[in-house]
Amino acid sequence: MATTTAEAETRQRLLRNVKKEVKQIMEEAVTRKFVHEDSSHIVSFCAAVEACVLHGLKRRAAGFLRSNKIAALFTKVGKSFPPAEELCRKAQELELVFESKRSQSLSYSESTRKMPKVPNFSPQAVRHVWIHTALIEKVLDKIVLYLVENSSKFYEKEAILMDPVDGPILASLLVGPCALEYTKMKTADHFWTDPSADELVQRHRIHSGHCRQDSPTKRPALCIQKRHSSSSMDERPSPSPSARDYVESLHQNSRATLLFGKNNVLVQPRDDMEAIPGYLSLHQTADCMTLKWTPNQLMNGSVGDLDYEKSVYWDYAVTIRLEEIVYLHCHQQVDCGGTVVLVSQDGIQRPPLRFPRGGHLLQFLSCLENGLLPHGQLDPPLWSQRGKGKILPKLKNRCPQGSSDSVSDKEEEEATDYVFRIIFPNSQSEFVAPELIDQGANMWHPTPRKSSCSSCSQSSFSDGAPPNGCNHERAPLKMLCDNMKNQIISRAFYGWLAYCRHLSTVRTHLSGLVNHSIVEPEVPSDAYGGLTTEVWQKFLQDCSTYEEKELLRLVYFGGVEPSLRKEVWPLLLGHYQFGMSETERKEVDEQMRACYEQTMSEWLGCEAIVRQREKEQHAVALAKCSSGASIDSTTQRIMHHDSTISNESSQSCSSGRQRDSRLQSDSSSSTQQELLDLYTLNLHRIDKDVQRCDRNYWYFTPANLEKLRNIMCSYIWQHLEIGYVQGMCDLLAPLLVILDDEAMAFSCFTELMKRMNHNFPHGGAMDTHFANMRSLIQILDAELFELMHQNGDYTHFYFCYRWFLLDFKRELVYDDVFAVWEVIWAAKCVSSSHFVLFIALALVEIYRDIILENNMDFTDIIKFFNEMAEHHNIKQIVTLARDLVCKVQTLIENK
Repeated sequence: MATTTAEAETRQRLLRNVKKEVKQIMEEAVTRKFVHEDSSHIVSFCAAVEACVLHGLKRRAAGFLRSNKIAALFTKVGKSFPPAEELCRKAQELELVFESKRSQSLSYSESTRKMPKVPNFSPQAVRHVWIHTALIEKVLDKIVLYLVENSSKFYEKEAILMDPVDGPILASLLVGPCALEYTKMKTADHFWTDPSADELVQRHRIHSGHCRQDSPTKRPALCIQKRHSSSSMDERPSPSPSARDYVESLHQNSRATLLFGKNNVLVQPRDDMEAIPGYLSLHQTADCMTLKWTPNQLMNGSVGDLDYEKSVYWDYAVTIRLEEIVYLHCHQQVDCGGTVVLVSQDGIQRPPLRFPRGGHLLQFLSCLENGLLPHGQLDPPLWSQRGKGKILPKLKNRCPQGSSDSVSDKEEEEATDYVFRIIFPNSQSEFVAPELIDQGANMWHPTPRKSSCSSCSQSSFSDGAPPNGCNHERAPLKMLCDNMKNQIISRAFYGWLAYCRHLSTVRTHLSGLVNHSIVEPEVPSDAYGGLTTEVWQKFLQDCSTYEEKELLRLVYFGGVEPSLRKEVWPLLLGHYQFGMSETERKEVDEQMRACYEQTMSEWLGCEAIVRQREKEQHAVALAKCSSGASIDSTTQRIMHHDSTISNESSQSCSSGRQRDSRLQSDSSSSTQQELLDLYTLNLHRIDKDVQRCDRNYWYFTPANLEKLRNIMCSYIWQHLEIGYVQGMCDLLAPLLVILDDEAMAFSCFTELMKRMNHNFPHGGAMDTHFANMRSLIQILDAELFELMHQNGDYTHFYFCYRWFLLDFKRELVYDDVFAVWEVIWAAKCVSSSHFVLFIALALVEIYRDIILENNMDFTDIIKFFNEMAEHHNIKQIVTLARDLVCKVQTLIENK
């Protein structure tokens, strides 16, 4: 008996694996519009099908001396089944090609050259080449069906294909995949978009860490948070197919010219770290010039692949586009070869680059200046000296007027600090703060040089003008600077005006989504510890010890200790009121228990009628089929029996309710008939959903599933005008797991549904949620909103439907559901009654870089979040959701 059970479990496990892989392939075909024949899902599918085909295979059918059992089996089938015969020919040709590639290292043999060109299978696909070829040729379902119909020839009695139920099911599962068209084309993003959601997340962590760099060409989102300090490493290498490819891109290649390269350039990644050496390189492409700094540890090719991809030093690598840089602050020190600090358009300083000794700083500036030409230049430019080439300009600090005579010879020596400005004279998009221009102009002043214009060089000294060069050359430069200042001031004003108008729009759209008062986690005490046993016991002993807002603040920032949830949740949901004594709470429990028992007795009486009707109608149907006799008299007996049962059940229940009086009316009453039909419909829906509700979770034994059904039937009996909607069982299940009491769970579920009912189709809250999500994304992350709008315009946010309907219950594991729900309930009084919006926004923002990098459309993002279900880092998401609430509150208050 035990052996039979184990064999049945094995068959079911094999069948489940095939079902899962078929589902993955069909989803990929729908969402991605194509399925690549070398897809990871195809490989997994072939492995699952091969395991089923080989299960219980007779040794004689597999061939005594054949190592490839699938090949032996299909060859035998091919002798009597023509589709398998053609498959064998093609699969054998492929095997010859693969064998030839393995054995010959120099060139193909003459016979191999004559072979038709085949796809470049991955090593995993080569292992299942027979199943894979059968799938591509659309004969796999036919061959498996042939094996099922002739299973006694090839299989033992315990094989899955010998089973009269599982065998045909397996064959029918293969029809869908065999009907698809598979592509051989390798698109540019195939290897990046094909993997599952989990693999996308892992690749993103390897290649780009947790950083994010907003595009300078986009309008920045409204963000009041302070930018990182100058030592923050907020610019990292952009994602690439592999980390080694990034290191190889640091050298000269066909796409970029290497202008400058120097190792052992020191950078201090963080304030709490020592400076580490790395390779500094300057690259020029057709579009832009890029400066990269890579730690020496990543330049070492001897590191293992796994350690190399996950190295922490990837977080320290820097990539900077020179078009974003406005100033270069150069400092020459005695103890080193010089330091360069890059200042971007927004005034943020990049980490200092400390060059080794030997003139490398000057060489870097020279290469940079050459790379900027002809569209840009350094201001002031480097000087040229015969015999030495490029040198630093001879500059001195600007002195007060009239004090030049008192300057000592020492002060006239060449300066050690410089400020160079990168300018693009023909560009109209340059944006430089006026104070930075003034600061840069005041930090250097050129020493006298002889003018190249003879007409001005003689008159300039006689007129008392400063001998700084040609007035004809200086006048256009002064006019250019004045025009730039005017443009900058004008842009700043109109930018400020647009910002104020935008902020007014923010207040209008978002003011109702958050509470206007910001609650701090540290005031009056640290709330990140949550609601502990000590705090809860003090509250039970004296309700005045903690106010309601303080308890909710603790829950909002730190959650509830798991052992206390059974006591705290009724208070959070409204079953109890804050300030109730122990006696009052017991009275509430007794009243609710009496109400629950009364409700159960009512719907159980109705259910008895429904079951009896169904039983007799089934008997009538059988009798009609067997005899074809008239059933008028039988129908009359059924109606009379309904009336008798109705009256008997009604006498055992309270007669004070209107619905009960309906059941006591005559059987011919149309009201009773409508009521019975309506409850019958809801009863069937409940039975179907209860049996499917979280069957794999340890709590839901048959006895507890019966409790779940009782509670749901009781709630629907009281709300027949709403009726049962799929998903309600998902909302009730976590409450029953925590409370483990029917009456208490019924009361808490009733309180929860006061809010959640509006999310179901009979309510109108879902459209409001979508509109609010649209406003939040558009204001807080304009770049992501633009992507959503461009890629099929999925700013309707329908992919969030299940999130809002079930409060993220199907997106998280049970322990995370408990943590999220209690924060949502507490947030109503602490920060926002729409906290679910900010959790949804946090879910999107956590993966925003992956969405942007893969240019996801609507079907892509649905597939991604479906695969990521129950794999989210809930602590990170809830923390981000609280930060987003605080950001909106700050925007509204304009702090």
